[in-house]
Amino acid sequence: MSRENIPPVGITMGDPAGIGPEIIIKLFRQPLSHKAIVFGDMKCLETYASRLGYVDVKFKLIHEIGDVQEHCQNEIPVYQCNSNADGVFEFGVASAYGGDVSFQAFQKAVDYADEGKISAIVTAPINKHAWKLGGHDYAGHTEVLDKYTEKTSHVSMVLLNDELRTVLVSDHIPLSEVPKHITMESVCIALENAHQCAFLLGFDNPRIAVAGLNPHAGEHGKFGNEEIEIIEPVIATFRESSTQVYGPLPPDTVFMRARKGEFDFVVAMYHDQALIPVKYLGLDKGVNITAGCKFIRTSVDHGTGYDIAGKGIADERSLRIAYELALEMVDRKALLDAGRG
Repeated sequence: MSRENIPPVGITMGDPAGIGPEIIIKLFRQPLSHKAIVFGDMKCLETYASRLGYVDVKFKLIHEIGDVQEHCQNEIPVYQCNSNADGVFEFGVASAYGGDVSFQAFQKAVDYADEGKISAIVTAPINKHAWKLGGHDYAGHTEVLDKYTEKTSHVSMVLLNDELRTVLVSDHIPLSEVPKHITMESVCIALENAHQCAFLLGFDNPRIAVAGLNPHAGEHGKFGNEEIEIIEPVIATFRESSTQVYGPLPPDTVFMRARKGEFDFVVAMYHDQALIPVKYLGLDKGVNITAGCKFIRTSVDHGTGYDIAGKGIADERSLRIAYELALEMVDRKALLDAGRG
């Protein structure tokens, strides 16, 4: 389908002390399939380009999103996001400026995505401690979006690569608190968001496996009752509507079965249960998606890389995959919306 009338993709700069600016510059140095704009601090981006020796890279300050033209290689449109902090940062060191400017960039992108001025958000990595130093005490992008949408829906974190796709019931909370967050409502939200995400990824009738919380999915109550009392009733409800939902299944084998093609998605109960299998297969191909949001948001599946920041060795492949995947989801959403109309 034609993307002529589709607004640009918004890419947030991430933490300036990390590798976000570097991978963004590297992304724009190659052809892009659709126009995009960076939300961040132009001075920081210019500092990064100079440090990396990219003298051919130019930055163009954009005041109105409608002024963004089709991608011109080595010219990067920037929407300036200011910080209340002093603007000083050191590569590899969390700071109030880094936390504030990366949060402001994300917040502005969310506002524009909500207004339909950008077609999707692709986020570079942030540092949660820096966010706190900058006055924004959130556990990450997903939690901001969940707060943003809480009056109408709840979002779920999705991690995927070319072999696995997993949706989380709970995410950035202590392991000791996970059981009390496994409720019929939270499992239902994750399954609903798994279906929504699946449709946007091209799965019309997805096969969704649900991992148990406990070893061996509880072993009929021997190792815990969450499977019997919470997870099984939710799965039964979804099956009544002819959806392909299976489980609860033992967590130690369900990802292997999904990787072999038996399932399209795995709903996991907590953060490390979901992320270890995906990240074990490699960070360069992983993508983070926020499911359940009214607009598309994807992200790299790695952190700020403080240890390699400013050295010119960061790999931008995850960002490129996140950008292309966001566009594919935008295309699919447009088709689905047209069908509803």
